[in-house]
Amino acid sequence: MRRILFIAALLISTLTYAQRMNVLEEIKADPRKSYGTDYPYTFDAPALTKAPKGYKPFYISHYARHGSRYYWNNSLYLELDTIFTEAHDKHLLNAEGEKFYRQFKELYPEFMAGMGELTRVGWDQHQAIARKMYESFPEVFKKGGTIRAISSTTGRCITSMAAFCQELVQCNPKIDIYEQASRATLPGVKPDADDNPYRVRAPRANAQLDMTNFNPETPQVASPDEIVARLFTSTEGLSRNSRRIYSNLKNLYTSLPSIGHEELLVGLFKPEELTAGWERTNLNSYRNWYRDINVMKPIVQDILDQAKLVIDGQCNDIASLRFGHDTNLGPLNIIMGINMPKGGVTDASQLKYYFQDFQIGKAGNLQFIFYKSKKNPEILVKCLQNGYEVQLPLDTDCYPYYKWSDFYAYYSAICAEQ
Repeated sequence: MRRILFIAALLISTLTYAQRMNVLEEIKADPRKSYGTDYPYTFDAPALTKAPKGYKPFYISHYARHGSRYYWNNSLYLELDTIFTEAHDKHLLNAEGEKFYRQFKELYPEFMAGMGELTRVGWDQHQAIARKMYESFPEVFKKGGTIRAISSTTGRCITSMAAFCQELVQCNPKIDIYEQASRATLPGVKPDADDNPYRVRAPRANAQLDMTNFNPETPQVASPDEIVARLFTSTEGLSRNSRRIYSNLKNLYTSLPSIGHEELLVGLFKPEELTAGWERTNLNSYRNWYRDINVMKPIVQDILDQAKLVIDGQCNDIASLRFGHDTNLGPLNIIMGINMPKGGVTDASQLKYYFQDFQIGKAGNLQFIFYKSKKNPEILVKCLQNGYEVQLPLDTDCYPYYKWSDFYAYYSAICAEQ
């Protein structure tokens, strides 16, 4: 019987990987996935695997990126204002360029005032995710209980936490949540913060990827000059060249769904132009985040410590919630080996099948659901990435469920590595 269960689990895990073998088709079907970390959360409703007989969820440990926001600094808005004002004054804009210039000028005060702040889109994302969590695991929340919630000290993360926690309390007023956004809790949510009093200067890591077979299947189909020419008659005499203008327009374009102003640049990019180059940017995202996997070990340790307190009966919390940034969630996904083969990925050409930077998009999250049984002392845990069951680099005969003892031993060893 155990052999049958193991084979079934192996088949399921193989299917989990196979789903991402069509990742390029996924992106073609939804070009916004090519936005990478600008991808706004989508509320799919994947079916979840029923827990083994007798097991019920009792605790959830969670880490989320803040929700949709305005662009993270004001340089984008300042540069676009400068460039288009210059081009307007010098009569270098075509009809579409002039239309954009007028609309951008109207929205410019809003953009500058909102810079880096959570938008209503971001607020709604976290409220919807909280309600989905509540509805998916009612056994955890139905009697109420205490929850520990921590955030980085950045406003958009604090507001994301407030949205999430408010929704849980609206679902059940018996839930009591203590929210913190303090330097003292930074190790569990943003250990790389400059004001983290416990910050440890961990060594940077380098992803060892074989580039021999890396040949992106999403080549560039339009040059920056061609795209800029859709708004400009010429860029001669402007303070920024066409490549810089293109970069600014692309950054604004991919941020617009998070702001609620997609109409501003509608039609500027064709779908195939948006998806062009995604494989290379995905590779760069992985490399950049990989460097900080050692820096994020305190988050992993916090996940382990808080769960152990609950399991050992030293804490009555029903959930631990954490709200941070893509620069934390990205490395966390990598160090925990989410959907990665054992030993990690070494072939750059295969990376896209295991790691996609759009998984770290706005309001991206990991949820660790803990289960217990009255008849079996072994605690089980499974992981959801943006609502989908995922693989961990551990052996199991009941995927997507893993033994807590194996989970704790494996990740404790990672945290202990120097």
